[in-house]
Amino acid sequence: MWAMSESVPVPCPACRREHLYAAPSYPCACGAPVAPPLDPHGTMTAVTHRAWDDEWVTVRCAACGRDGQWPRPELGCPCGTVLRIAVATAGTVPEQPTGAVPAQPVGTVPAQPTGAAPHRAFRPVAIRTARDAVTVTARYLRWLGYRDIRRADQRPPSGIGIAARGLLAQVDPTVRPASLRDVECLWLTAMTESAACVYFSLTGYAPDARARADTLGIPLFVLDLTGTPRPVNDPAGELHATGA
Repeated sequence: MWAMSESVPVPCPACRREHLYAAPSYPCACGAPVAPPLDPHGTMTAVTHRAWDDEWVTVRCAACGRDGQWPRPELGCPCGTVLRIAVATAGTVPEQPTGAVPAQPVGTVPAQPTGAAPHRAFRPVAIRTARDAVTVTARYLRWLGYRDIRRADQRPPSGIGIAARGLLAQVDPTVRPASLRDVECLWLTAMTESAACVYFSLTGYAPDARARADTLGIPLFVLDLTGTPRPVNDPAGELHATGA
């Protein structure tokens, strides 16, 4: 029987506060959840600058042996310090479940609206890793007409942030549905940057998160493993149909 990844103590070097941290799980292409193996004896370092390659770690799936690249574990301390969590050396992986990744929720808005889209058909890319999910999202935003796509300046509490001109997008490749807090944090961050926002999840959304997004007018998409973003609420369906 598989359990959530084990929590490890994480002392903050700035304020000395100690936290307990458990790495999120991500779906391997075979369907088994994979979590980066944490090293409780490793050095936790403060993030002072970011580079794309530093944001990822290679983790092997114990179920199928496939190597995937997933977001490097990080923890935000209330004092403002962002801590990079130490990962165990290759070959140390958590036990995996026999079950598959939760089924993708069916969107209430079709992926291809009956109205003519303002651009040619989107060409999906299969999602096998978290980096693939980010790549698909960036390609989709360009397809919608957004420009200057880049990594967001602020890392969200969960998932990966992508910014474009006038837009903040969040990509959540974990195996849990996006929560109400996830959606509200994205909206608040976008408000401070005077930008619109959109959410992409690999697993779907909690009912209260979906309801709040509808109230705030936030487009919600589900990324299926074929690499196709599927609108799951009216704002997303409208964005898909009309573009940026």
